[in-house]
Amino acid sequence: MLRGLALRCPACGEGHLFSSYLKVADTCPSCSEDLHHQRADDGPAYFTMFIVGHIVVAGVMYVEKAYAPELWVHALLWTPLILGLSLALLPRVKGAMIGLQWALRMHGFGGPDPAGPAAVDIDPAHR
Repeated sequence: MLRGLALRCPACGEGHLFSSYLKVADTCPSCSEDLHHQRADDGPAYFTMFIVGHIVVAGVMYVEKAYAPELWVHALLWTPLILGLSLALLPRVKGAMIGLQWALRMHGFGGPDPAGPAAVDIDPAHR
């Protein structure tokens, strides 16, 4: 997860994870690890909103209690902070989620099982 958080390939830690702002590279340029398996989808956006929301709400509550500024001051202060934090954290959170998927061998990162799916005997009494 830390390699993904650093925007690096989860396998080698050297290659860039993204080919652009949020576009994941199909393969790592350093180790050729396939990265197209990732399924981060909407998760990083929700985690980013959760983190930014907690930071900003704590700040808003402190500033309101300590200084009681006008509403326009709040808007002027918190809007750029929300945008900046969101834009800075979103790729890192997405990278961490891809790193977690890679570490847990989710969504094709572990490769196909050569033995195929295992047969599961649910009720041994009915053989």
